[in-house]
Amino acid sequence: MKELLNVNQIRKTFSPGTINEKTALADVSLRMNEGDFITIIGNNGAGKSTLLNCIAGVFPIDSGSITLDGRDITKEPEYKRARQIGRVFQDPLKGTAFDMTIEQNLAIAYYKNRPRGLQPGISKKDRALFREKLALLGMGLENRMTEKVKLLSGGQRQSLTLFMAVIANPKLLLLDEHTAALDPAAAEKVLELTNLFAAREGMCTLMITHNMKDALRYGNKTILMKSGRIAMELVGEERATMTVEKLIEKFSIDSDRMLL
Repeated sequence: MKELLNVNQIRKTFSPGTINEKTALADVSLRMNEGDFITIIGNNGAGKSTLLNCIAGVFPIDSGSITLDGRDITKEPEYKRARQIGRVFQDPLKGTAFDMTIEQNLAIAYYKNRPRGLQPGISKKDRALFREKLALLGMGLENRMTEKVKLLSGGQRQSLTLFMAVIANPKLLLLDEHTAALDPAAAEKVLELTNLFAAREGMCTLMITHNMKDALRYGNKTILMKSGRIAMELVGEERATMTVEKLIEKFSIDSDRMLL
């Protein structure tokens, strides 16, 4: 299996040398192969979002290295990494341009890695492709492509954002509690779509969730973060037999002892 992501001993400290100094990541290492889907859990301040932001290039790291698909991206700016990384945030309003139409939003996402040439607007071929792909969402959005995104519900908008994140075939998909702001029914639909898209060939997925049940239900590995470190990794049989109750018990009693 081909390795796609190698996060090697990265450190990130905010406000160094001041009274507010905080080590957000302390020598964190993580490797992912094609097809890996890792769920991340941990308390507030554990370093989960900081890890994703460092991988995406939002925050520069203090030390260590990050390699994506064999290329060292440690010092690459965020906009360059975005060509190979798709992201979905907790807030459904963040991932789309609310005053543009559905098809305009899709065109922006679809062409971020493709040369546009001199052709104007959105072609008939583009529209046919968008309509075909939107039908996969099962929300009827393929019949509303000229409507503005601001008219969509939170669940519809987050589903569209997720679709936009994968339409350009990224190598890595980063999901930062992307269902936390949705009602249970909408969250379930978005997670079903997440599972579908995560199965795409040649991509790996990192998903932060506050829901331990979802953390064990989706993906092939679960990591628990505490105080800027990976405190526990669950894979294989151990993960398959883990329950939410056992996970809470193990986290609260043994997590300090199990720091990696």
